[in-house]
Amino acid sequence: MELENLRAFLSVARFKSFSLAADDLCITQPAVSKRIAALEQAVDTVLFDRLGKTIQLTQAGRALLPRAEQIVRQLDEAKRALADLSGEVKGELRVATSHHVGLHKLPPVLRAFASNYPKVNLKFEFLDSEVALERVHRGQCELAVVTLAPDPIDQLEFEPLWQDNMRFVTSLDSDLSTNTNLLALSESPAILPDLSTYTGRLVKRCFDDRNLPLTINMTTNYLETIKMMVSVGLGWSVLPESMVDEQIRPLRLGGVVLTRRLGLARHQRRQLSNAAEAFYEVLRANRSP
Repeated sequence: MELENLRAFLSVARFKSFSLAADDLCITQPAVSKRIAALEQAVDTVLFDRLGKTIQLTQAGRALLPRAEQIVRQLDEAKRALADLSGEVKGELRVATSHHVGLHKLPPVLRAFASNYPKVNLKFEFLDSEVALERVHRGQCELAVVTLAPDPIDQLEFEPLWQDNMRFVTSLDSDLSTNTNLLALSESPAILPDLSTYTGRLVKRCFDDRNLPLTINMTTNYLETIKMMVSVGLGWSVLPESMVDEQIRPLRLGGVVLTRRLGLARHQRRQLSNAAEAFYEVLRANRSP
């Protein structure tokens, strides 16, 4: 099996789209189709079901997926290890990050890294933290800079870099008192990240520990969107302290402290490339004191 055909297979499987896979691989859509056809011919089976505009893996495709990921990852790591013998910091570096961390924590890191290591082709993916950690776990990214999971994840190593203090907030003209309590909040509409996310679970646990329900008005994982909806009076929320400004009003809840850890995740069994090691060091230099 040709390596580039496997790359095309993995990209189509990830995006569930030939056109998006073509964009990801920087080739044409017909070229992607040709590579998939060649791979299907090589393994003598159909790997994708084409149901109108929907692309799905067949049973054979699902069986091939983890093996293709392993083959491509091992070849990429071997190639990178040989290139790194020179000690030069160059090549491609894939990093996953969340939108909030990317916007509010990484600009000085990226500025310093790009200035010091111009030969590195830095490829960023903006994803929910949970998805980003999964991509590191599967070997699809070397590093993730995200909201760290509250509990350990097998084979992943976490290094907290920033402590993100969270604040309960509401609109400037909300009926909620500045000195309120969780009971009053439980009876008022909330706008929160999905409760399956690390941040959503943090808030939910706070209410669950007191046997209080949550009245969810709507959910979105984009904190900037949550801030906007809070500011226009659609509900209260919990946001990083760094996002609190004159557009929203912070609430004071005696004895309630919510904090999440932001930081770096890497795979314990993966030797980092020179580029990843360099990025790691720049991150550490920009961590909170």
